[in-house]
Amino acid sequence: MAGGLKLERAVEALELLLGKPGGAGTDSGSFQTAKRAVLLKTLGSNLAALEEKLGQDPQWKDLQGLRAEVREQAAWIESSTDVTWCFTSQVLLLLLCLKKCMILLAAAYQPAKPNPRSAEVAPALSPDTLSISQQKTVQSALQFVVTLGLCPYLLPGVGIPLKHRTEFSAVVQDVVSLDAAPSAMRRLYACCTALLQSAQHPSLGNLILTRHLGDLIAGLCQLGFCPTKGKGEQGRPPVELQGLTEEERTCCREALQSVLDRVYQPLVVWELLVLQGGSKQTLRSPRQEVQQPLAQAPAWLRRLCGQLLSERLMRPNGVQAVVRGIMEGVGTGAAGGGSAEAAAADWKKCDMVARILASCPQQSLSLEDYYRGVCPQILDLLHIQDKLAAHQFQRVATTAVLTMAREHHQLAVKYLLCPMLAPLLLCRDVAEMAVEDLPAGTVLVKEAELSRCVEDVFKVYVVGNEPSGALLESLQPALGVIFSLYCFTKQNVSHLRSPCQGILLWVLEKSERGVALSLLEGFAGLGSTVQLLHPLCRFQVASGGGATIAVRETISDEDEALYQKVSLEQWQMEQLVDLLTLCQKSGLTGDFFIWCLKELTRVAAEDEAGLEASPLSPASLVEVGQKKQLLVLQLVAMLCESVSDTVFTDIAQVVEFVAVTLQRACASLARGSEGTVEAQTLSMSMGLVAAVLGGAVQLKSGDFAILKQLVPLLEELSCIHPEPVIQELAADLRITICTHGAFSTQAVGPAAQSTLGKKTGSSGLGGQTHTNPTERLEAETAGLSLGQPQSNEHSSCTKSSVGQRSVPQGENGESTGRKTHPSGSAPAAHTPQRLHELLLAAYEPEIPLRAAALRSLCRLVEQRDPDALKAQEKLLKVFLENLEHEDSFVYLSAIQGVALLSDVDPEQTLPCLLAQYDCAAPGAAGPQTAETRMKVGEVLMRVTRALGDLLFDSGREERPGGRSPKGGRPRGSTAAPGAH
Repeated sequence: MAGGLKLERAVEALELLLGKPGGAGTDSGSFQTAKRAVLLKTLGSNLAALEEKLGQDPQWKDLQGLRAEVREQAAWIESSTDVTWCFTSQVLLLLLCLKKCMILLAAAYQPAKPNPRSAEVAPALSPDTLSISQQKTVQSALQFVVTLGLCPYLLPGVGIPLKHRTEFSAVVQDVVSLDAAPSAMRRLYACCTALLQSAQHPSLGNLILTRHLGDLIAGLCQLGFCPTKGKGEQGRPPVELQGLTEEERTCCREALQSVLDRVYQPLVVWELLVLQGGSKQTLRSPRQEVQQPLAQAPAWLRRLCGQLLSERLMRPNGVQAVVRGIMEGVGTGAAGGGSAEAAAADWKKCDMVARILASCPQQSLSLEDYYRGVCPQILDLLHIQDKLAAHQFQRVATTAVLTMAREHHQLAVKYLLCPMLAPLLLCRDVAEMAVEDLPAGTVLVKEAELSRCVEDVFKVYVVGNEPSGALLESLQPALGVIFSLYCFTKQNVSHLRSPCQGILLWVLEKSERGVALSLLEGFAGLGSTVQLLHPLCRFQVASGGGATIAVRETISDEDEALYQKVSLEQWQMEQLVDLLTLCQKSGLTGDFFIWCLKELTRVAAEDEAGLEASPLSPASLVEVGQKKQLLVLQLVAMLCESVSDTVFTDIAQVVEFVAVTLQRACASLARGSEGTVEAQTLSMSMGLVAAVLGGAVQLKSGDFAILKQLVPLLEELSCIHPEPVIQELAADLRITICTHGAFSTQAVGPAAQSTLGKKTGSSGLGGQTHTNPTERLEAETAGLSLGQPQSNEHSSCTKSSVGQRSVPQGENGESTGRKTHPSGSAPAAHTPQRLHELLLAAYEPEIPLRAAALRSLCRLVEQRDPDALKAQEKLLKVFLENLEHEDSFVYLSAIQGVALLSDVDPEQTLPCLLAQYDCAAPGAAGPQTAETRMKVGEVLMRVTRALGDLLFDSGREERPGGRSPKGGRPRGSTAAPGAH
């Protein structure tokens, strides 16, 4: 009978019944201002108009027959004397007719074959497609159904009441007659059943389930789960809760489950949360400034919603659905608009969601089952690509991981942390993978896996920033591989460098000092607490800027294999030192430097004891000891070269450093093996103590308690040292410490002056109590001659110590070494003598002294010193000869000097440079090396960059003492040499 019925006829009938042709909504026209009588009269007249049209118009006979057929099948729609229910029933019947008509049209539709000549033409729409105006009509009809046939029959606290929605809804609530048959539960059942049947068609289902999902869920919950016996829920008589058979209630439960599984899960979560409500629900009514409280949801409904939410959570991708449901419900997500930015700052909601995820629901079989199902989904939240919601999801995931690790650490390690660290732990111990049997180049960890692993560790540990002992311990097995990856990323450009560095710095900063030192010892290869990347594995550069881990190729040449191994260890140690330069403020660098000195003393003692040991010692043990000794020596040397003069941050570290050096000196004296190095070490240490006691540092009462650690060492030194002067100075220092500076002999002051290179008390050292010897030499040469050179070892070691060593005096009070002039003793007018001494010092074999002299000469040229300008030829010769030096500190200073001379007089300097670059320098003994040409090229590049267009202006007249300001730089603006 419906075969000839057109879709437009059913929609036209809905328009006639609604009384607003064209699909006007419920919020327009007379409906917004209608009162009860007017509303009932309007509904009755619309029903009469529909019946008249169906009975008189022959074109509507097909629709009339289809409606009768649907009416026979829908036995649950009962007739009533209530106008509102009669109106609702007719709307439901027309919606069912529309659904059946759409199904028949879609079944009879046979799409035409596509024309290849017009492939760009859009295909024809299916005949069951609703137009925009038709969709508006259906939406208006659904609004009437929900307002007149569903919401009035919900119990208090179930869903949002009508009076809190719109003015029209408030009028409807008073119009509906609950006394007329059928009962409220039967009406609710009929309305929900008709809506569910209409929603079986996709087009109608989208309109119903997206606009009225919350009301439909509320109705199904009441029909299927509301208790029919008991206390009577919130004033509603128990008899009104009856009226449904158990079979019908079962069908409602199944229908509810079907709807919840069918709809977009975040939307289901949000509607269930709204339906569950809270203890103090409020809602702002139209035209009311005061928020009216809502009735609290019944206990059975709250329990039911909690159970349904737990089921949503335990489903696949349920965690993401719960998070999206809450966050998108408050305005985030793709449709959040401007409110999304406001919700992004609401971290409290994220923390609340994280606590929900970390709590095991009552419906779960066990806590471990819950963790097994939920933890992988929580880790997936860290990988959300949606830029707008990524921060919220990461916050939720990070907080959930930290909460689980804090409350149930073992389960969190098993199901969260270990899976997250799996790619890194795989490369630490590959014994189970039989890597030996895999061909070289086999990729063990892909780029995406490794990048995701490192980024997840950074988000959870560093961004989460909850440095508990258990959490730090869980990360420790992977730190060696992270450090190896960090060293690899320093060789090229990689986006993994920053997160690796952040992870390492965070662990070193948050760990206890003993644990941090143990980790640094492992990174340096001196301990077994840290396992680096397995020797059979290696990192490879990946196409996406990350890295992969593959099987290393076997090298047959033993020399080449040894070279690569040593080069890798050297590179890792350099990166460790660079990493330590970022930890100086926390004092970790100073503590590790002191640990290295202690280790160096211990290794030296073991080495000397090993010489007296039995020659039958295994060769492997000897090799291991020698390797460790070399590593310690190399690490100490690199730390001395790289750490700045602020390596020590407090007086305790300075005292500990002095104690280490004094212990080493005492040990050498006890063995009778004191040499030049030991003597200079002792002089430096005692001079440092004298400088601290002499006023270089503002000492407090608590600092003397720390200094008293040196009293036993000084007492031992005063007894065993063969030199009377050292014995006397040690005794005087001990007395000064014990008396808290109240008594100080005359020997302490000169020792402090000799160490500081200035008069005691002229200025405090403050935080920078550790003077670099090259900087000290420059300070001395700024007004007087050069001082006493130091040994090779301690000329670099004292970069992190305090001051220059005090020079022991003989019996007549004269210095046993070369004389050094106190600061300011030589007048500034003696610049020729000072320049002569600097020129001589530029040829010193001691690298620090030579470099300091070159830098002092550069400063004289930069300041346009008259004596230096007169000796330009000598200075140019000195700088050019020092270009051939191997040490970078020396030749970079020479490069700067030549560049400064070129800035002063380019016409005289440039020809010499060009001749030097062409290997035709005057007086050259032979062809220049490639390194020297590169250094000269560096000078030429600096000069040409500084001069610019003036380089080719050969006709201009050179101004004395500088260039023409036209296009040039001001005096003294030559760039300093690059760092080496």
